[in-house]
Amino acid sequence: VFYDMRESEGFDALFNKIKPISGDISQEKLGLSDEDSKILCDNVNIVLHCAATLDFETDLKTAVNINLLGTKRVVELCKQIKNLQCLLHVSTAYVNSNKNYAMEKIYDAPANYNDIINYSQTMDIDQFNSTAEKILGDHINTYTFTKALAEHVVNDAKHYFRTCIVRPSMITASWKEPVEGWTISKNGPQGFIMGAAKGVIRRLPVNQSLIYDYIPVDVVINTIIAGTWFGAQLPESTPSVDGQTPVFHCTTSTCNPFRWQDISSVLTSTLHKYPIDGAVWYPNIKFLPSLFMYWISSAIFHFIPAYIFDAFAKSLGRKTLLIKLHKNVNRSLGNLAPFIFNEWKFDNARTLRLQEEMSVDDKSVFYIDPTSLKWTPYFINLTLGVRTYLLREDETTMKNALKKDFLLFIANCGIQLLVVIGIWYLSSVITGTPMLANFWAALIVIIFGYFF
Repeated sequence: VFYDMRESEGFDALFNKIKPISGDISQEKLGLSDEDSKILCDNVNIVLHCAATLDFETDLKTAVNINLLGTKRVVELCKQIKNLQCLLHVSTAYVNSNKNYAMEKIYDAPANYNDIINYSQTMDIDQFNSTAEKILGDHINTYTFTKALAEHVVNDAKHYFRTCIVRPSMITASWKEPVEGWTISKNGPQGFIMGAAKGVIRRLPVNQSLIYDYIPVDVVINTIIAGTWFGAQLPESTPSVDGQTPVFHCTTSTCNPFRWQDISSVLTSTLHKYPIDGAVWYPNIKFLPSLFMYWISSAIFHFIPAYIFDAFAKSLGRKTLLIKLHKNVNRSLGNLAPFIFNEWKFDNARTLRLQEEMSVDDKSVFYIDPTSLKWTPYFINLTLGVRTYLLREDETTMKNALKKDFLLFIANCGIQLLVVIGIWYLSSVITGTPMLANFWAALIVIIFGYFF
């Protein structure tokens, strides 16, 4: 992926610029040794705070320690840095998930962050976590709650040094750099496309008419760099915009909205145009408009095949994976339901203006305006990126993969036909009437398969 950079700069020259330092955001003083802390305080000019726990199931105490108290620890370190130009904090667009339309500003805190930190340190862990629902209020989970409070820690730090906040939405594969479709993340659409390519994930709860805010990872990186540049230019006497730390939304919902209904058919055709040799069944992803429909469909199209495949694997002395996988998928979907079936819009006017403030050369290098992104070719490249970088299949596997995809198609059609005929025959046996009189049973199966 980084071949061109290594070739142009040289491997040693490139990596000699980087000095890794061991630390831990969840530990006091960030887990830094005195020597490493001094190196940072004497030599650093810019701090990019990206560390966080993204697990939506994280208990409140852990989320407070990492996302909130961790941010406060970073701020305390920054106060000791001799020539700090800017602290940029990477937040999330969903810190204001209790608002359907969010502006690029810091809204009132859902609680006093010092009180929450104090409670987490003085209350019994079980007692503190048991009060989480009451403490969270109208926030979706511990992640959005603690990230919202962390923004106020950064905003208060503007009295000591320049600060800036970038709020990405759901981060997806690269748009242009380092190559189109590059990804190492299994979160978001990459994860389910990975499962769909294998033929394992066949149904998903998705409201295709809603706007889903996806943002390519290279646009996020560019916005972080551009935001830092902006923050470092703020006057030391008043390092703020409208009395606040400047906020930049790295989002697409208002400038280039994405809906799954626009590309769902393209996704299916792409999975068969570029199949994988490691597929276990014929890819056939279908989106269902509610969790209720998904649970029903998942029981039939996910769990029944999973039990059959795992039983077969067990008989051969191999690991059983599918049942556990689908249980984990269903648990994750339960946690993600508020994000799946709600629509948010994030105003990004300030971010678009920031692009215009750049020089002509910088605009081309640090592109942060996603308005010109075309979703259909982007998701084709994303699917190819999943194939290459997550599933580790290159061009040499394509010939066999295409043959296998055709054979799986024949097998899939055969299984579907056998199921229809089997249920048709079973209904005839149960009712004691000729099969022709029970055509309704086959019709019900076909209709069910169409809608579910």
